[in-house]
Amino acid sequence: MDLSTLVKIAKPLADDKLTKKLLKVAKKAAKKKQIKRGVKEVVKALRKDTQGICIIAGNISPLDVISHLPVLCEDRNVPYVFVPSKEDLGAAGLTKRPTSCMMVLPKPAKGSGDGDEEFAGEYKDVAKRVQAVQVVW
Repeated sequence: MDLSTLVKIAKPLADDKLTKKLLKVAKKAAKKKQIKRGVKEVVKALRKDTQGICIIAGNISPLDVISHLPVLCEDRNVPYVFVPSKEDLGAAGLTKRPTSCMMVLPKPAKGSGDGDEEFAGEYKDVAKRVQAVQVVW
């Protein structure tokens, strides 16, 4: 993990183990259409008080693209965490392009079927870990 490319506000930053878990859950959520990808979609979801876990890439340039997201998340009581790589985040979202941020939703979008129990358990586990990282920070 190359920390020299991270923006100064990348706190709380997920460690390697939490990053792997986050990306794994994000990939499963992408397959089930339970994610919001990109700054516009995430901001829109936050303004609508959508609950989920916000994952923000820490190597974004310019910083102004994502600087408002942590404040929005805190205002809406949405747990957020930074991961080191926008490329890895994009790959977890099942897209070839790097992604600056993503919101993993606990339940599928309207009109979709019910989520499975395995994903719900993993989501809750990751949500607890993200909140623990925020408390420590």
